[in-house]
Amino acid sequence: MFSNPSSIILCGSVSAHIGLPQSSAYAASKAGLLSLARTLSGEMIERGIRVNGLSPGPTETPALGKLGLPEAEEKALGDRIRALVPIGRMGKPWELAKAAVFLASDESSFVVGTELLVDGGVGNL
Repeated sequence: MFSNPSSIILCGSVSAHIGLPQSSAYAASKAGLLSLARTLSGEMIERGIRVNGLSPGPTETPALGKLGLPEAEEKALGDRIRALVPIGRMGKPWELAKAAVFLASDESSFVVGTELLVDGGVGNL
C-alpha cells in the first residue's frame, strides 16, 4: 500500500496501568505518551506511518545502583520490585529490545495504535 512504510515506537511503562504509590507524575507522563501514540496513529496512518507504544515492566538495569543506596537497601528494593512481577523476575534488556524490533519491523505491519506490554504480567495479573 505504501512505498516507504515507517514505524514510530513511544516508550510507555506498565506504571501507566497500576497504582504504584509515589509514582503519580511518572505514571501520568507515561499514560500521556501512550495516549499520544494512539492519537498520532490516527494522524499519521495515511502517510504509511504506524505509531505504537512499548511499555516495559521492571527491568534489570544499572538504574538501581545509581540511587546511592547502601548495598543492603539496594538489594531489598530489588527484591520488593521483583515481588511485584507475577513471572517472578525482572525483565532483561534484550527482551525489551526484541519487542521493539518486532514493532519496528514488517512483522508487525498490522499493529497500529496499540501498546505492547513487556512486563512479566504486572499490568494484567
